[in-house]
Amino acid sequence: MASGASYEDEDGGGMISDINVTPLVDITLVLLIVFMITVPSIVNNPSIKVELPKAATGDDTLKSTLALTLQREAAGGYTLYANGEKTDETRVKVLIPSMLEKNKDLQAIIAADKGIAYGDVVHVVDLVKALGVHKFALNTDASQ
Repeated sequence: MASGASYEDEDGGGMISDINVTPLVDITLVLLIVFMITVPSIVNNPSIKVELPKAATGDDTLKSTLALTLQREAAGGYTLYANGEKTDETRVKVLIPSMLEKNKDLQAIIAADKGIAYGDVVHVVDLVKALGVHKFALNTDASQ
């Protein structure tokens, strides 16, 4: 038997003790190609589709948004603010239709204190939707 042979006998009937690397390389290359094709399609399609607003200047953005804020009162309940000015629901019912006449794509951004009851926030969202605003967002703080 030769010292460099890896077969038990030279007749071809023995056991092969060398590892055949070719199938391993083939499988690895196929997996690499599959990942190279699928990853860009996964990255470019976010799971949560968000329609981001487009504005050339900040003034255009302010004209197309209505900021509603619910601030908690010490005695309970909340105070409603529209674009930073103290207001109530009847004034909001007048304000929103006048803003919708100027801009049909009006977006309402609703912010509320942490202690405001969930039902109160839903009431304001329902009020805004009933007045014809179909785009709205809930403002949150990302820092923890």
